[in-house]
Amino acid sequence: MSATAFAQDTLTGVRGVNDRLDDVERDVREDMDRANDAARFGNPEFNPGFSGSASLGYSGKTGNNETQDLSVGLRLRHAQGPLVQTLGAVLDFQEADGSKTKQDVFAVYDANYYFNDQFYVFALARVQTNGLADTADEIRRDAFVGIGPGYRFINTPTTTWRAQAGVGVSYLQNGARNSETETGYIASSRFFHQFNDTMFLTNDTDVLKSDSALRVNNDFGVNFRMTNAMSTRISYLTEYNDTRAIRTDNKLGVSLVFGF
Repeated sequence: MSATAFAQDTLTGVRGVNDRLDDVERDVREDMDRANDAARFGNPEFNPGFSGSASLGYSGKTGNNETQDLSVGLRLRHAQGPLVQTLGAVLDFQEADGSKTKQDVFAVYDANYYFNDQFYVFALARVQTNGLADTADEIRRDAFVGIGPGYRFINTPTTTWRAQAGVGVSYLQNGARNSETETGYIASSRFFHQFNDTMFLTNDTDVLKSDSALRVNNDFGVNFRMTNAMSTRISYLTEYNDTRAIRTDNKLGVSLVFGF
């Protein structure tokens, strides 16, 4: 592309609208992908050994405003026989005019050992930090480590349901550096039902209970394939936390993919 064409794309907004269209398409794909589940019809099978990916993004701006943005992502998997371990981590750092505006870390370790097609045990470790939290109302560090069993109750071509539950340790620290460590309980459910070749629903539920808080996430969705070129997902996401002034947040989502 010539310098003149590049300038025209930038100044006239052609490049900007294309970037925004890419953002919209990515958001729609992510919403549609929430219906996917690698372990829906059975224990997932992976190639033995290590696999994964890493990503890094950086941008810096000078002039009227000075900003820096750094994002780092890591996805790592190790499979050996019936044991599958995964690690995912994301780091986000932002700075504006010499002041930090974001310093977040989110990491999850997940291990599953499959005894047969129905029964398995899991180990889970999660940590989420906000390095800029400095008040008692803000969460600086939220972590959980737990283990427990899982069982696949239904596994047919049209309906699947599996659930797992465990016990562990929950750790919370607020921005004032006050912390609390307590016993935590975790439970998860994954349900899928296909009505016909063009319509199915999913319902994913996660619960984390400790002495100080009860947190529940429920993601209900219905996917339609209207034609070979058109697909739709309608979802309803509920997030409950009994430590908040308004305990429940609800989000209705409608995504449409149309190709021609």
